[in-house]
Amino acid sequence: MQVQDAAAPTALITNDAVVMGLLALILAFVFWSSSLTNGLARRFYAIFPPLLLCYFLPSLLTTFGLVDPEESRLYFVASRYLLPAALVLLTCSADLPATLKLGPKALIMFFTGTLGVMIGGPIALFLTSLIAPDLLGAGPEAIWRGMATVAGSWIGGSANQAAMYEIFGAGPDVFSIWVAVDVMIASAWMAVLLWIAANQRAVDRFFRADSSAVDAVRAKAEAYEAEHARNPTLKDLMIILGVGLGAMGISHAVADPLAAWFEASVPWSDRVSLDSSFFWLVLIATVIGVILSFTPARKLNGVGGGKVGSVFVYILVATVGLNMNVAAILDSPAFFLIGAVWMLIHAALMIGVARLIRAPSFFLGAGSMANIGGAASAPVVAAAFHPSLAPVGVLLAVLGYIVGTAAGWATGLAMAAISGAAL
Repeated sequence: MQVQDAAAPTALITNDAVVMGLLALILAFVFWSSSLTNGLARRFYAIFPPLLLCYFLPSLLTTFGLVDPEESRLYFVASRYLLPAALVLLTCSADLPATLKLGPKALIMFFTGTLGVMIGGPIALFLTSLIAPDLLGAGPEAIWRGMATVAGSWIGGSANQAAMYEIFGAGPDVFSIWVAVDVMIASAWMAVLLWIAANQRAVDRFFRADSSAVDAVRAKAEAYEAEHARNPTLKDLMIILGVGLGAMGISHAVADPLAAWFEASVPWSDRVSLDSSFFWLVLIATVIGVILSFTPARKLNGVGGGKVGSVFVYILVATVGLNMNVAAILDSPAFFLIGAVWMLIHAALMIGVARLIRAPSFFLGAGSMANIGGAASAPVVAAAFHPSLAPVGVLLAVLGYIVGTAAGWATGLAMAAISGAAL
């Protein structure tokens, strides 16, 4: 990726405090307006769910040049600090035994998503070779090398993408283009999944899905929260923050040296993301949340623990939205079109299999985003269906980390073969 001159910022707003204030105002406006009871507001939010607006409106700040997400640290702060805290608070409120009884359809949909990425990329590249062979390029800047990095990203995450970058030797220019394609196309698909979450009942009817297991987990979580619900005191809120942020601190304290040890001591650790501190951060935070779910800490949900976790998630959603720049499509439209075809194949396979096995829409959303978005996005989409379901998204995302490098490598080899290129 090309680094812009820090002395010559292109964005109008470069102060992260101001950007954070704007994001907070956007979130407040969406929640306030979505609570209005007049006919116009109800019709609008029936089409555009509040969570989707919390994601889309921040993207306008980037699209119109008000904010440069590459110069902002807000996404890093939200993903490294607020996400682990949210995972702990949401996971410790969950009924894990009931969650594990959801059955094998979650895994089926996850691996369907993996397969969709693995075959979608080669098919999109093959179509490109037939329609516009001049786009294929050669050497380090060959298009397939950039697409191989996206395959790693869309099956595992950024650590897997970095592994594909090193394995296949993508040139800086083609890599920069495909990083933009990765972010834009994945963001657009995440918006679709958030819409599905807001309309899950109608989508489940289309799939003819048996959503009783998911409904049971959701109902049990809501009943537990209602049973233990009371107005939170200042002590309650401080304990919630202590549990969430304290566990986040513990996760960082363990994750960073653990990742460094694997990088220095285990030569193959980069192939399964064991040298990624973010991988360990998410995993450790989830484990802490799972352990706490079997302790009295679970009762924190009754005084707003899950809601505080959801606030952190919404802040993360807004910072993710900053990375979406619709105007970027105009710079390299052909590459974005290839990426769109790739994602459409993934989506079509997911929808087809979901309808075939009558999987609830939740499994489609969580399984797909565990591949496409990884640990930063999968729990967000899962929580959009219901906060108690966030752990499923996390567990599937961890699985994506594990298989991402091997599956991305196989996809890269297939695309190299289609291009007739030598490694």
